[in-house]
Amino acid sequence: MELLIPAGNMNKLKSAVQYGANAVYLSGQNFGLREASDNFSLEQLREAVEYCHAHQVKSYITLNGFLHDEDILHVKDYVNFLNQIKADALIISDLGLISFISEFNLIPIHLSTQASCLNSSAGQFWKKHGVKRLILGRETSLAEASEIKRDTGLEVELFIHGSMCMSYSGNCTISNFTQGRDSNRGGCAQSCRFEYSFKEVNEKNNEDKFSLEKSKSYFMSSKDLNGIDLIPEYYNYKIDSVKVEGRMKSEFYAGLTAKAYREAIDLVGAGKTMEFNQRLPILNNYLNKYSHRSYTHASLLEKAQVDSIYDERESEVEGQHNYVGKSLGLYKDNYLMMSVKKKFTIGCLLEFHLFSGENVTTKVGEILDLDLERIEKPKPSSVVLIPLNDKIPNDVLISLVHGG
Repeated sequence: MELLIPAGNMNKLKSAVQYGANAVYLSGQNFGLREASDNFSLEQLREAVEYCHAHQVKSYITLNGFLHDEDILHVKDYVNFLNQIKADALIISDLGLISFISEFNLIPIHLSTQASCLNSSAGQFWKKHGVKRLILGRETSLAEASEIKRDTGLEVELFIHGSMCMSYSGNCTISNFTQGRDSNRGGCAQSCRFEYSFKEVNEKNNEDKFSLEKSKSYFMSSKDLNGIDLIPEYYNYKIDSVKVEGRMKSEFYAGLTAKAYREAIDLVGAGKTMEFNQRLPILNNYLNKYSHRSYTHASLLEKAQVDSIYDERESEVEGQHNYVGKSLGLYKDNYLMMSVKKKFTIGCLLEFHLFSGENVTTKVGEILDLDLERIEKPKPSSVVLIPLNDKIPNDVLISLVHGG
C-alpha cells in the first residue's frame, strides 16, 4: 500500500522522501489548486522528479484547477515538459483537459478528488476516458472505496490525514464571495475557518427565530482527519494509496506524518497487528507534535456527523513541539551543526526526529556559533553548533519540546 505525502516545496519533498513516503504530489506554478504554496518552477520540477526517482519514490504532478479555454492553450508545452522529465502521474479534475492532452500525453492520469468521484458509475465513466487511478472524495467511506475499486478495476486512492473541507471537494465558492479569490482555481482563503454569526429570520415579522451562540460560531470549520488507527481497515479494503493532505504545511508536518504512517503501514503490512496496536499511542503522539485541529475519522467508517465540526478558534489546538531546525552533520566530532528555523535557548530540551526508530532528546547545555563563540539565543536562518554525543544523520528535523 502506497504512502503518498504532500510536497509544497523542495525542502518538504525531501523530508517526505527521507521519512518514508512511497510517492509525493506537487505542483508547478500554474494549473494547480494551491497558489499560496511555494510550488515548483520548471527546473525545480525537473530536480524534484530526479530526486524522487533516485530514491525510488514516485512523483505526481497536480493539474487539478478548474480551467478555462485561455488556460488550456498553455497546457500543451507544460505537459510535454512533464513527459520529458518522466513524471509518474498527472492529477487532473477537468474532463476537457483529459481529452485535450490525450493525443500527446504519455503519463498516467489520476482523477483528482476535486472531481468528487463517489460511486462506481462515475468511476467507470472516468475509466473510459483514460483515468488509471481514482482519488476519491473525502465523503467516501472505506467500504464504498473498496466497492468502487472492485466494480471499476481501477486503483483507488483515499485520504487518511490532514485538513478537511466543509463542502464537497471542488464545489465551494465561499472564498469567491468573501475574499474575491477563486477556490477552484487555486485561491482558496479557507473562509470556512472564519468566525461567523448566524441567525434565521422569521419572514413574516422580521424577528430573529434562531441565533448561534458566540462560542459555536465556527460552524463551517471541520476537524482534521486522522485515520492512522484504521490502517488495518485500509489493508482489508485493499486501498492502493493512502493520501496525506497538506502541501501548504511545514516540512516538520510532512516529515513527522510520513514517519508515523510509514511505521504503521510497515507493521500492518507485515502482519504484525499486535505490535501495531502496541505502537499506536506512540505513532499518534508523532501526529500531536505539530499544531492541528481536533482529529476525526470523518466519513471513513460512517457519514460524518455534527461531532466532526471544529467549533473553536484556530489557535486553540497547539502542537507539543515547535519546529526549530535541521541537522547539518557533525562538526569537530562532538558538535552537531544545525540550521536554525526558530529561536531556542540554553537549557531547553530538543528532540531529534530520526528517519526511523526511536528519537533522540538532549538538553542544550551550550550553543556556539561557527567561530566557537558562545551565544544565548540563535537567530533564525543562522547555523549554530550544539554539543551532542549521538550520531545524527543530515537533514533530521529538530523540535523544541514544550515544557522541556
